[in-house]
Amino acid sequence: MATDNTNKQKFIPFALPSIGEEEIEAVVATMKSGWLTTGPRTKEFEQAFATAVGARHALAVNSATGGLHLAMEAAGIGADDLVLTPTWTFTATAEVARYLGAHPVFVDIEAGTLNIDAKQLEQRVIELKREHGARLKAIAPVHFGGQACEMGAILDIAEAHGLMVIEDAAHAFPTTVSSRTVHQNEQNSRKIGTVGHATVFSFYATKTIATGEGGMVTTEDDRIAERIRVMRLHGISRDVWNRYSSDKPSWYYEVVAPGYKYNLTDIASAIGLVQLSKARSFQGRREGIARQYHAAFQGHPALVIPLQRHAGDTHAWHLYVLRLNLERLTIDRNQFIQEMAQRGIGCSVHFIPLHLQPYWCERYSLEPTMFPVASREFERVVSLPIYPGMDAGMVQRVIVAVLEIADLFAS
Repeated sequence: MATDNTNKQKFIPFALPSIGEEEIEAVVATMKSGWLTTGPRTKEFEQAFATAVGARHALAVNSATGGLHLAMEAAGIGADDLVLTPTWTFTATAEVARYLGAHPVFVDIEAGTLNIDAKQLEQRVIELKREHGARLKAIAPVHFGGQACEMGAILDIAEAHGLMVIEDAAHAFPTTVSSRTVHQNEQNSRKIGTVGHATVFSFYATKTIATGEGGMVTTEDDRIAERIRVMRLHGISRDVWNRYSSDKPSWYYEVVAPGYKYNLTDIASAIGLVQLSKARSFQGRREGIARQYHAAFQGHPALVIPLQRHAGDTHAWHLYVLRLNLERLTIDRNQFIQEMAQRGIGCSVHFIPLHLQPYWCERYSLEPTMFPVASREFERVVSLPIYPGMDAGMVQRVIVAVLEIADLFAS
């Protein structure tokens, strides 16, 4: 058990946003400007983010959930259509399909990366095309933890069957995918945000850059971008900023569709601009922590470190998911997390697969045996703290605690 001295140390939370004086000053300046809702800071944030990922369009939204909803709507997904997505994801990836009356179809994951299994994906596409034809509309891959999916294989499947690819990149900024996994004739890596038909990022408080709540949709498709611009703010043909900065009467607008209320505020965008300027240093710090964890845990019989598929890719390291070899331990995953908490360290679990969640398993008659990899891996995953604000002492405390528990409860 942990010593009294350890218990008296400051608790290390699982996640903590890295907010400095620059973000505070940016918010104050925005509030003094008189623009609180969507305005010049949001436009600047969109332009800066588009440049950062190399995308033609970047559209700010109030959450990644809103962004996924808008992207699927813009892609033409509607009632009774089918969208393929991994069971290993947060519920938002699937629930947005239900907003549109469509149905998610869940696919199992790779054991190594916990990303969607491209081979099983292809098999499901063939089966669904044969049974449902044109109702199968899209693939929604999830770049789990900040590592890119096998986008080359996914794009090949999508192109062969006429499917849209809408990426859930809530964990994946900044992330790159190797050219050899996209198209053989490409010489350079691609940034996530420029690969599929639309890509959705999250700026939730725990994400790699944070605005509290918020998100961004990137796309190369002019039609998708224009549809999202209209639908994110009540289906109005001009957003607030355009209305009040143009030479036309500001009171005049046209409702061209029954839209939503998914716009991002200038206050959030002011934070986002500062966070964006720090994104590379944040990623470097998280990667450094991941390397320390790798070095400490590699080779321990009770611990399995995350697999990074291609060394040349940029992994965002939003999450560091350690897996327990339960055959070499006398405790389970939940007890392991309790032991970490007793040592003053917060951990989490990513994710509870959707086929184990009451709504999804009841709505679609799902069973654990239908997703053997996800069902097995769920029992042994532990997400460790990994954020830029962790100093060397905090990282060492996590390492010591993990190894102490693994040795104490070795079977």
